[in-house]
Amino acid sequence: MQRNSKFPESKAKRGPIVLIGMMGVGKSTVGRRLAARLGLSFVDADEEIERAAGMSVSEIFARYGEAHFRDGERRVIARLMDGVPKVIATGGGAFMQDETRALILDHATTIWLDADIEVLVDRVSRREGRPLLKDRDPRIVLTELAAVRNPIYALAPIHVKSIAAPHEVAVDRILEQLTAWH
Repeated sequence: MQRNSKFPESKAKRGPIVLIGMMGVGKSTVGRRLAARLGLSFVDADEEIERAAGMSVSEIFARYGEAHFRDGERRVIARLMDGVPKVIATGGGAFMQDETRALILDHATTIWLDADIEVLVDRVSRREGRPLLKDRDPRIVLTELAAVRNPIYALAPIHVKSIAAPHEVAVDRILEQLTAWH
């Protein structure tokens, strides 16, 4: 749990708070609880994409491919970057897209919610419908994704480690960092 020293204090925002990180880290669950504690609305970007497309993320991937999904994801996230305070959970790959990452960093307080691979493997095994894990070993996929994504996630000004504990622990850690950041 640390604040990223690469970003000066002037980067602190009062608009949206965006949670980024690997699948299974708890962005949606932690995000809902964080929003409730802050008295803000919560938006799950994947749910917004599904609503806009009229189909699930898995169906979009299967029917149109990842590039089509990422384009829709970018448009939805751009719409959510409206300056209104809220908590937004993004999909694990959203921050990897240059344009989407720039939107998030420029218009929101960005928090990298991070967890060890073992914690992620345990959590993703509880939920189906993750297109990048379809017919693959979650440990291998998550390890490969983390190697590529973690250096990019590290661009977030706030980094909070999620551990094998109740999600309220992560919420408390985020609130501590937000207090220090703002």
